Amino acid sequence: MKKNVFAKLVLIAAAGFAVNASAATATSNFQVLMKINKVCTVAAGAGSNIQLGVVGGVDSSATNTSGTSNISVTCSKNTPYYIGLTPSNSSTTGAGVMAAQNVAPVTGNTDAVPYQLNSVSATGSAWGNTATTTAVGNGLSGTGNGLVRTIPVFATAPSANFTPDNYADTVTVTVNY
Repeated sequence: MKKNVFAKLVLIAAAGFAVNASAATATSNFQVLMKINKVCTVAAGAGSNIQLGVVGGVDSSATNTSGTSNISVTCSKNTPYYIGLTPSNSSTTGAGVMAAQNVAPVTGNTDAVPYQLNSVSATGSAWGNTATTTAVGNGLSGTGNGLVRTIPVFATAPSANFTPDNYADTVTVTVNY
């Protein structure tokens, strides 16, 4: 009988414990994080070369020969950017000089053909390289939206009165953001 009473007491105690036990919850938090850096890319290259055409010959009096092409800039959303153009002579005003390529049979040609880089049109504002990360200077500005922006660049050579040859110059495009 003692065993039976003890077993009943154990069952009663266990039942009481189950009734008195309450559910408990523990919580904690964590974050989902992301950092999005501002970024800009620029595409130029051979597809952006500006062809001023073939001029001269017997009549080398062609003036203000112009051409245009495009560069592409892609900047992240709401990122302000400023584009500068620098001819190989480091002109801050976009006034470049094309060097003679001395294409056979021409040799020893030291002529240099001046040209001007412009924005908006062939006679628009001079486009130089004084743009910074905070100011447009004599460059071009915009605000990114994550999509490619196609930007025209114009070049004009004031004269073609130079030794017949091929002439070229390299322009560096800088996007400050």
